[in-house]
This record gives sequence, structure tokens and C-alpha cells, in this order.
Amino acid sequence: MTHLPALVLFDLDGTLVDPAGAITSGIAGALECAGLPVPSEDMLGTLVGPPLGDSLRGAGVPEDRLGEVIALYRAGYRAHGMAASRVYPGIAELLERLLAAGMTLAVATQKPTGLARELLRLKGLDTFFEGIHGADGDDPAPDDPGLGKVPILQAALEAADEFGPVMMVGDRLYDMAAARHLGIPGIGVSWGFAADGELEAAGASAVVHSMPELEAVIGRLAVGQPEAASAGGPVPAA
Repeated sequence: MTHLPALVLFDLDGTLVDPAGAITSGIAGALECAGLPVPSEDMLGTLVGPPLGDSLRGAGVPEDRLGEVIALYRAGYRAHGMAASRVYPGIAELLERLLAAGMTLAVATQKPTGLARELLRLKGLDTFFEGIHGADGDDPAPDDPGLGKVPILQAALEAADEFGPVMMVGDRLYDMAAARHLGIPGIGVSWGFAADGELEAAGASAVVHSMPELEAVIGRLAVGQPEAASAGGPVPAA
């Protein structure tokens, strides 16, 4: 029997790349430029992870001004936010080792797909991934609250070639909840933006605190050794 490669899906901001304040300061700058109230630093930190429109709604932006604030944010992000972002130490080396082990890698992010491609190319990470999957664009219309990030993960699965075990690596509850919904083990990373206990409460199969830990958990799941039952078993090969 041929052993099909594991498929590892990665979130982007807070998992592969540290936005280094680009997202929170960018939202604050866009709100200030639009003459709207700027939330506290603690509140701004919670806005990393959800779709941008949802984050801005949470920050109190009126529906009829979402498009304006999103445009201001994106302009600032392209001008200096992407350059300020940093790849987390050890990520590139980890991706190299996973590829060398025969795994297939893809990105599943709430960022618009085009912007995610730009960021990964700028940071020299784009060549590691078979697919880069994000939101369709900056449409500020509310998403179905029952779906969240599920369609993005689903698109990544449908686009991949034949694969064996699947797992999702991310730093927020949205990653873990979408993985759980699809029956995929979710690996939470503690170096991102999750509040204490958030990843566990969202059903993470494991929460890791270092690159060696992450590599070990991925390795075990890749050969069919689940970390826990809370997120379900690996998705069958496509």
C-alpha cells in the first residue's frame, strides 16, 4: 500500500509570521485617520485573527464606513506593514525539514489570498507551499457566523493532490474551531495572539510552545498517532 503524504495547513499571521504590531497599529491608524475612536491596546490585540471586517465591527466601526476603513488599513499595510512583519525564528528551517520528510504544506489564512501571497513572497516563504488559500477579498459583508474559517480550510483540502493525514497549525480559536468542524486535528501555537486557555477551549489537539515541539507533534500526527481525541481523527485521503 502506498503511503500518502501528510498535508499540513498553516495559518499565517501569528503562526508563520509575527506582524510586529503591523495589524494592531494599522487598525489604530486607519481608525484615527477616519476620525473614529481607537480601542485600547488590549482590545486591539484581540482583533488579530478574525476577518478584517469582523474585527472592525468589533472595534465599533459603523457598517457604512467599513469599506473606507478597510481601504485605509490596506494602504498602510502595503506601504509599511508587510515590511515590518517578521518570520518567527525557526519557521523556515521547520518548513524545510517537513518538505524533506515528504509532507505537503499549504497556507489557510483569513487574509485576502493576493495579500497573503505578497507577504509570503516578500518574506521568502512562498516556495514552501503547494497552495496559499485566503479570503476572496475585502468584502465587508458579514460572513456566516457558523462557518468562520471553514470554507478556507475546505478550499485548501480540495485543491491539494492526494494526501494522507491532515492537520491545521494556528494561533487562534478560529483555526482550531474550523479544524474541529472538518474533523482535522488542530495544533495550537502559543507564540501567536491567543488568550490564555483559548486554544484548549476551542478543541486544540495539542498546544505547543516551541518549534521542536511543533515538529514533534506534526511528525506523530503524520504517521497516524493522534495527540488527543478532542479534534477528531485525520481526514481520509482525498
